[in-house]
Amino acid sequence: MLIEFKQKSQVTIPKKMVDKLNLKRGDLIDISEVEGKLLLVPVATVPMDQMWFYSPEWQIGEKEVSKQLKEGKVHTSETIEKLFKDLGIDNL
Repeated sequence: MLIEFKQKSQVTIPKKMVDKLNLKRGDLIDISEVEGKLLLVPVATVPMDQMWFYSPEWQIGEKEVSKQLKEGKVHTSETIEKLFKDLGIDNL
């Protein structure tokens, strides 16, 4: 797909691609040069106080929990007391 390089070094991303990538006005796009080609990558910023969620350790845990949920390895309790008893924990 060809697009025109315009005044002030601007280009227009075709609507079909904008829609497919769900891009919105104000979204951030990282641009880099790779072997003589321009690479545009949509990015999202995350507040520092939420970065823990994206740590490799946390993501490993998230995958394990998802696996256990899919396998039906889920236990429920009617009360906190029953939950502690089922887990073998003294009521705090």
